[in-house]
Amino acid sequence: MANGYILCSTPRSGSTLLCDLLTSTKQAGQPNSFYRRQSITEWAAWWGLPGRETMSAGAFDRLYLAAAVQEGTAGTPIFGMRLMRENLEELSDILDGLFPRLPSDCARLEQAFGPLVFIHLSRADKLAQAVSLIKAEQSGLWHVAPDGSEVERLAPPAEPQYDFKRIEREQAALTAFDRAWEVWFQKEGISPLRVVYEELADDPAGTLARLCQALGVQAPKPGDVKPGVAKLSDALSLDWMRRYHTDLSANG
Repeated sequence: MANGYILCSTPRSGSTLLCDLLTSTKQAGQPNSFYRRQSITEWAAWWGLPGRETMSAGAFDRLYLAAAVQEGTAGTPIFGMRLMRENLEELSDILDGLFPRLPSDCARLEQAFGPLVFIHLSRADKLAQAVSLIKAEQSGLWHVAPDGSEVERLAPPAEPQYDFKRIEREQAALTAFDRAWEVWFQKEGISPLRVVYEELADDPAGTLARLCQALGVQAPKPGDVKPGVAKLSDALSLDWMRRYHTDLSANG
């Protein structure tokens, strides 16, 4: 049985939905992005850790790792963490400083977090993923509850604006991140559990049951599975995708 899992993902692939579902079991940890570089200072403050400037980098990294393990375990038998591909190398460097001379990223991760299951969450429709990401960045609204109330807003409300070139760039970047995960899995000899956003959105209870089985914990009854966030795709999203296809054809 694994000590934990790492949810390997990309932005707007349903990772918040899946993290919430896993947390809701109260048996599979409390996964979050503990090593997202922009959030480390916030997490450290939340955990009441001394400031980085008060100690050596190594001392801070050791305290931070212990706090992250405690937060990601949350009193359950299993540790959970979400990791975006763009943060992998930075995390590996931190762990290499704590556990030097280990032969691989996987060895460093398992030294830090114990035996792991790797879950690869991807989104098949890269156009929809890119549109979702751009809308969230422009509007400031990242997640809403099933009743429509705001769950996560990172900026004041603003009107999203269609941008063909930006959609094109984001599609390429998201595709590159997924490919980079695949290269890393192959390099590390990892056969991840694979979850596709479209299947997760259509059948959250079934997807959660499959993951619970792999993690060795009891899955909740299907009727008890209540997603904590709702889809943000709307008529504007569909309009942007239609306009993108039209512009793509016009541009050859």
